[in-house]
Amino acid sequence: MRDAAIEAELDHARTRGPVRDIVIPPCPQLLRQLLDATAHGDPEPGVLEAIASADVAMAAALIRQANSPVYGLQTPVATVGQALTVMGVRPAVQLLMGFLTRSALHVHSPVLAHFWETSTRRAIACEHIGRQLYDMDVGLAYTFGLFCHVGMPVLLRAVRGYASTIAEALARKDRTFTQTENANHRTDHAVVGAIVARAWRLPSAVAVAIRLHHDFTCLDDARYSDTVRHLVAMALIADRLVLLHEGVAEPQDWAAHGAACLTHLHIGAAEVDYWLDELHPALDAVRVD
Repeated sequence: MRDAAIEAELDHARTRGPVRDIVIPPCPQLLRQLLDATAHGDPEPGVLEAIASADVAMAAALIRQANSPVYGLQTPVATVGQALTVMGVRPAVQLLMGFLTRSALHVHSPVLAHFWETSTRRAIACEHIGRQLYDMDVGLAYTFGLFCHVGMPVLLRAVRGYASTIAEALARKDRTFTQTENANHRTDHAVVGAIVARAWRLPSAVAVAIRLHHDFTCLDDARYSDTVRHLVAMALIADRLVLLHEGVAEPQDWAAHGAACLTHLHIGAAEVDYWLDELHPALDAVRVD
């Protein structure tokens, strides 16, 4: 399978390519525990409560979310266990995953001012699209959406001039975002993000799909797994949903590849318009401290 070839390419880039000098932050121990606990479905509430309680700030974030207007409680909760009961396991896992990832990859930069809000919204949109597909693990879809562009904060922390590259790549019309990255730095956020995913031991399909999420030739290449190709198609549709919600222009790749992604997933344009309305409350509720 081509998935294995991508993994070999990432190994080469990490050991002998331009990425070898880029510092990849280690996966936080609590995130590793969370990923292990959710590897085969939803974890036991007691396991999740132990992970959430191990960090004071994270526990506070969970309790604060449970007490938010989203849940409309008359009596506020005061403990992690109560918060988990109110929120449910899956929303709590998603909040904890986002909190731990942001903490590990925190950056201060105007060019990524809303990065984590957009990443969380992309994850929500990917999960929603995944629910429409019969054979897609929605937890995998959410994880992929959250980590899809994670190479950007890593590059911003590690590579001089990358902030200017982001601004240039967004402005240029004569080449793609990743082409501008490679012209300036001999690598791009898709490669670096996939290496982060592998280093953090995320599912293999997530790492491969992150590597390919701007390479839409994979959609028609049956040597890649169906899961990887579905994730790549979902990413562009999710990005369109999120950017339209945020009042930003459509993704650069949409005009050229949007129709192919819809066709690959057997989705009609009218469905996407309906999803935009359907997802509005969830996307609008995203607030990242």
